[in-house]
Amino acid sequence: MNETTTHALSPQDCLVAMMIAVSASDEDIRTSELVKIQSAVNNLPVFAEYDIDRMNGAAQIVFDLFEQEDGLDALFGLVREHLPPRLYETAYALACDVAAADGALGEQELRLLEEIRYELDIDRLHAAAIERGARARHITA
Repeated sequence: MNETTTHALSPQDCLVAMMIAVSASDEDIRTSELVKIQSAVNNLPVFAEYDIDRMNGAAQIVFDLFEQEDGLDALFGLVREHLPPRLYETAYALACDVAAADGALGEQELRLLEEIRYELDIDRLHAAAIERGARARHITA
């Protein structure tokens, strides 16, 4: 990863990176997770001005970092550097939605969500509400 890639990250790229990271955390990116990511990017106001062609670059950053020993720490560093704090809860909510998209939360996904809560300093009560909302949206009959 070069300097221009690092400095080119938009807040939306950071949100996409967090969603991709959760999806890739168990080394099995599921179709339901990709559909959830695509749906979020296509429909949420925070992505209204986002160039969808940037998604591949954001995803590649995640994949490259996940191959490195301290890649997750580096990813959080990039996110904290380029994502305004007012969007930290949005990042966590999107991550929860992606994690819940396939109907099952694996151990790796749960650990990464915990790490996101910690790294982005998400209040415990707010996190519980966000998690409950994700569960409610993805429950099956």
